[in-house]
Amino acid sequence: MTRVRVAGEAALLLEAADLDEAVRLLPRLREAAIAGVTELVPGARTILVRFDPRVVAERDLAARLTAVEPVAHPPAGGALVTIPVRYDGQDLDDVAALLGVTTDAVVARHVGATWRVAFTGFAPGFAYLVADGAAPGLEVPRRASPRPRIPAGSVGLAGAFSGVYPREGPGGWQLLGRTDARMWDLERDEPALLAPGATVRFARAPRERLAVSGPSSRATGPSARHAASTHALEVVRPGVRLLAQDLGRPGLAALGVGRSGVADRAALRTANRAVGNLAHVAALEAAGGGVVLRARGASVVAIAGGRCDATVVGRAGTGVVAHGEPAALDDGDELRLGTIRTGARVVVAVRGGIALEPVLGSLSTDTLAGLGPAPLAAGDVVPLHGPAAAPHAVDPVPEQRGELPAAGDEVELRIVLGPRADWLAPAAIAMLTTHPWEVTTTSDRVGLRLAGPALERGRVDELPSEGVVAGAIQVPPDGRPVLFLVDHPLTGGYPVAAVVVDADLDLAGQVPPGARIRLRVHDPSIGAPA
Repeated sequence: MTRVRVAGEAALLLEAADLDEAVRLLPRLREAAIAGVTELVPGARTILVRFDPRVVAERDLAARLTAVEPVAHPPAGGALVTIPVRYDGQDLDDVAALLGVTTDAVVARHVGATWRVAFTGFAPGFAYLVADGAAPGLEVPRRASPRPRIPAGSVGLAGAFSGVYPREGPGGWQLLGRTDARMWDLERDEPALLAPGATVRFARAPRERLAVSGPSSRATGPSARHAASTHALEVVRPGVRLLAQDLGRPGLAALGVGRSGVADRAALRTANRAVGNLAHVAALEAAGGGVVLRARGASVVAIAGGRCDATVVGRAGTGVVAHGEPAALDDGDELRLGTIRTGARVVVAVRGGIALEPVLGSLSTDTLAGLGPAPLAAGDVVPLHGPAAAPHAVDPVPEQRGELPAAGDEVELRIVLGPRADWLAPAAIAMLTTHPWEVTTTSDRVGLRLAGPALERGRVDELPSEGVVAGAIQVPPDGRPVLFLVDHPLTGGYPVAAVVVDADLDLAGQVPPGARIRLRVHDPSIGAPA
């Protein structure tokens, strides 16, 4: 008997009895093609259903989901892929201690098992592997506190699953070792090395040689580093981080690809309107400020989002660039952005837009997945379509919102309780919504790591991985919440206690380290479908 939980304003979590039923439900849900459903994200015992509340009401969708019957048998299996691993992981000793065996026994169990890809998620190329047949005796909990950086190719365990991190990123799995196998490669016919149903064997590899048995892989992704154009911006100084961003890649969860996109959508629309672009046109997103861009050819720029001192310096002298208003650049002029005083990110739009090659339909740089143009560095040249490509006249417009927060300020974000709020002790839910949470310096586009009192979990068992949305607030065993932003993983294994409402996600993307967040439960009747 399936059950439906609310996972946000526009997401439901469909719970199955077990992994087998979840696997058999997914093809039927795809066949059903329910109006308003925009994405399906499979999990270990759940399927996250994202929907458009303007098309289908939550209660009506829930009724239709529970009426879907699974297919009789799981989809047929795929080819065998062998992945060589150097077993020298950071957690190998801890895993052995948890299981009460030697490290050699852990390795023997891992290479002795035959694994099957149950589902994909988290990030492009990440496959959740379950052991076929008898249990291999490798079930261990996730780490109490997730690491902010795990090296690419790390092979880990979490609960009954094994998996390989396709690129560097955050995670809480117990790490056994590392492989050089390229798990995701856009230049292959099938970018993901492991597809649902595939069979996987791990092999112990010597330090000096790691190779994968399977399709060849090559370097991926376009780069702006060597681009040139008569209309372009040269990066003189990139600041803390300078990225290309648009509104992202919606609807690609089946490939393991998240939406990503600009952290502050309102700022992108404001800056684009000021230079005459359509609202979705890609711009540059600068974290922290300290950016210098030099014009090649004439162009028109505008900035929005975080507040900083901005000037144009050129042969005609120095001029101030007002927030949300167009500024002309002549050939050789420099746009200089100072340190951001309020907010966390500045959006720089250029009339006509950026002329890089889209990746899966978008110019956004997904920092977790490694999709899109590489982060910009000094000396990079960003080609532009040129001013004539903009369809509208410039239209300066002030942003219709209050001042963004600075370090030391406090900001309120509205939330709805999440699908796993019942995994927290009642006092912890009260603490979540009454205590101010400080944003730490380890925060990024993936999520805000929040400092404050440890939230007590009412349940200490392992939550099987399930789909999550932007704005989800996860609570790891250490009790320190993480608020997911635009580059969040598609799936996660820590309980989601709450979800920030969509209308406040832009503000969440502008909260800098050192600022504090208060979470307030949003009246669920506001904005609910009729």
